[in-house]
Amino acid sequence: MAERTREPRYKRPLDLTILLLAHVVLLPIWAFLWVFIPFIIWLEDRGPVFYRHQRMGKDRKIFTVRKFRTMVNNADLLGPAWSTEDDPRLTKVGAVLRKAALDEIPGILSIWTGNLSLVGPRALNVEEQFLLERQIPGFEKRLIVRPGLTGLAQVYNRSDEAESKLKYDLQYIERMNIWLDTRLILLSVLNTLLGKWDRRTGKALQKPPSSSGGSSSGDKQ
Repeated sequence: MAERTREPRYKRPLDLTILLLAHVVLLPIWAFLWVFIPFIIWLEDRGPVFYRHQRMGKDRKIFTVRKFRTMVNNADLLGPAWSTEDDPRLTKVGAVLRKAALDEIPGILSIWTGNLSLVGPRALNVEEQFLLERQIPGFEKRLIVRPGLTGLAQVYNRSDEAESKLKYDLQYIERMNIWLDTRLILLSVLNTLLGKWDRRTGKALQKPPSSSGGSSSGDKQ
């Protein structure tokens, strides 16, 4: 694959235009989600509302991503660092949020700051990225573009198996264009409306990173 070190010019304007229009047109819905979701998360176990984790972005830049918490508090003390299908650490509210990908809403803040795009390879936590780079040759190539809230791998790679993830990510980088991005965004909205997210079984096939050094509780926490 011929590496592309620069994103197409449409990417940033498209991200900001879609976010602005979505928040203006759907302002009541966004306001409801930002109030209701934190309330039900807190109501279930009186724990923290948000989950913060360091992720690796474009050109190996490390940034902090925020999500609505979907696991029990201190989940990293109760199991492996990577979340798996039917993870017992998942809260009842968290299970619903994941199926609709509503736990990803706070990631919008990282799009405003430019660390994320709407569409791109998934931003992996730092330990996972380093581990998979050691296991899979060329895995670092997915970092030549900004990661995204959704993407080709997120939509089509149902197993979330790492080598398949890389294949989809590199395919996206090669084909990246405004029409592909628009299609993936529309498919992602459809998955949210139908509750078809969180099909994460491939992680069970990978060796989780060591919990030493303060690893946190899951790529999809």
